[in-house]
Amino acid sequence: MDKQKSVQELDEVVVRFSGDSGDGMQLTGTLFADASALFGNDVSTFPDYPSEIRAPQGTIGGVSGFQVHFGNRKVNTPGDFCDVLIAMNPAALKANAKWVKRGGMIIVDADQFNEKGYQRAGYKTFDAVSELNLQDYKVIFAPITNLTKESLKDSGLDNKSIIRSKNMFALGMVYYIFDRPLNFTEKFFEKKFSKKPEVVEANKKVLRDGFNYAANIQAIASTYKVKQATTLPKGKYRNINGNTATAWGLIAAAEKAGLPLFCGSYPITPATEILIELAKRKDLGVKTLQAEDEIAGICTAIGAAYAGNFAVTTTSGPGLSLKSEAMGLAVMTELPLVIVDVQRGGPSTGLPTKTEQSDLMQVLWGRNGEAPVVVIAASTPSNCFDYAFMAGKIAMEHMTPVVLLTDGYIANGSEPWRIPSMKDYPEIKPPIVPEGTEGYMPYARDEKRLARGWAFPGKKGIAHRVGGLEKDFLKGTVSHDPTNHQRMVDIRAAKVQRVQEFIPEQQVIGDPEGDLLVIGWGGTFGHLFDAVQEMRANGKKVSLCHFNYINPMPKNVADIFGRFKKLVVCELNMGQFANHLRMNYQQFNYLQYNKVQGLPFTVVELVEKFNQILEGK
Repeated sequence: MDKQKSVQELDEVVVRFSGDSGDGMQLTGTLFADASALFGNDVSTFPDYPSEIRAPQGTIGGVSGFQVHFGNRKVNTPGDFCDVLIAMNPAALKANAKWVKRGGMIIVDADQFNEKGYQRAGYKTFDAVSELNLQDYKVIFAPITNLTKESLKDSGLDNKSIIRSKNMFALGMVYYIFDRPLNFTEKFFEKKFSKKPEVVEANKKVLRDGFNYAANIQAIASTYKVKQATTLPKGKYRNINGNTATAWGLIAAAEKAGLPLFCGSYPITPATEILIELAKRKDLGVKTLQAEDEIAGICTAIGAAYAGNFAVTTTSGPGLSLKSEAMGLAVMTELPLVIVDVQRGGPSTGLPTKTEQSDLMQVLWGRNGEAPVVVIAASTPSNCFDYAFMAGKIAMEHMTPVVLLTDGYIANGSEPWRIPSMKDYPEIKPPIVPEGTEGYMPYARDEKRLARGWAFPGKKGIAHRVGGLEKDFLKGTVSHDPTNHQRMVDIRAAKVQRVQEFIPEQQVIGDPEGDLLVIGWGGTFGHLFDAVQEMRANGKKVSLCHFNYINPMPKNVADIFGRFKKLVVCELNMGQFANHLRMNYQQFNYLQYNKVQGLPFTVVELVEKFNQILEGK
């Protein structure tokens, strides 16, 4: 290393990798995040995919990004703005320059900043620094493509494979800048390409050459060190994203219930990875079926539930629309079923790779007839495990469909997860009807939960039929009696409401009373938490009430709301949860802060809004 270069210690850093959708930015960002997590930093990530599968090369629409926030203490969001941006072409720079902190570092592949690259990205000039007003930033033009070619000229790889390796050269540069160890990534190469040693060595070489290039150029005058996090609870950690955590939480619920797990689903962005992860676990007794469409997916799951499986189906907003009639069937038959909805931008096909919270009203009311279901929302990538587990527990013990809401932000985002011990998780005891039960009635209920018994077919003395027509209150046979229909509608609603007795009371982060209560739900937690903490650090009487149980809601909600002068509901839709609260707690006035841009909140905009509310604006 050049002796003139200094080393600066930082508490936290945000790095954003961006390039064409074929430049491997998702892999590059993931490897950097994994290396930082294994090093001992807390990490939060934000993958930002283009919606088009293969947009025209070099265009704004084809830019793919991956943001990593790592620090020496708890990190709750991927960061509003980045300290360092890696832009592999002019389009990536144009799309992401606005997300760089003033005075930040920008590393670009100089070989792509040619006439063709500028034109494809829609520049008016051939001077990116001037056109994008980057004079106050440290912009480093590095010939990454040509240096990659030089690095691998004797590797034996074809030219296409060599050029595709330029992301590893860029990664090596960033590893040098932030003093990241190379060994974690080199082990990844060895495992992934174990049958292709020439590929392993090529990737190692180009990674090291990128590291050494950054060490030798004068343009990088300083390196930065972020020490290991020391405030995290002790334990064994791994980096996990929300989809993987969801899949594992469902498996854990099946294990605790002592039942096989069945998932019938149709692939849909951004939920597909849950089905893929479950399909890997045949060793744990998981059965998966990739159905021909969304309707078939949920119907096979309902059939599996009838047969005695812990049944799951996964989807996103458009698929949930198609599943709505079958969800009503699950309500009518009172079978346990978990429907995972990984929300994305809508309506219709909308923004498939972008995040939103706009399925809430569909989940609560999007079925014909009076068809209530339990609704739960995860709020971080890692607690997708916990709420998937709880969704399974409630579904099986209360004999009801449960919708688990996540979203594209937490489903694809990742963070370190402290691997739990399953002995710390509660038992799951479904009301399974023993074979030969005398006087068995299919719709007889236990008084505690109002759940009917779960009778598996083929068992002596408990034969019964289910279907979509209204049931007799006890026998389960078809009934058209008006009074019976009223009783069944009432009891199904009461059964869902009774779940309120089995969920924890709502918690408040901050003081139990004050000037402003910030209310959120689901995947907005990290940004709302950081914004509230910043306000509190500045002496403001602001607290956070973040919901995971949506229907039914905890018993103490009204008591909490009544202790604050103002309430503001923040969500990534036009006010669906705010309206849900108005329906249930009409005595309060709710302010709203809504965003529908396919992006999460930023802490900066939230703090600005909360200050305006406190000032009466």
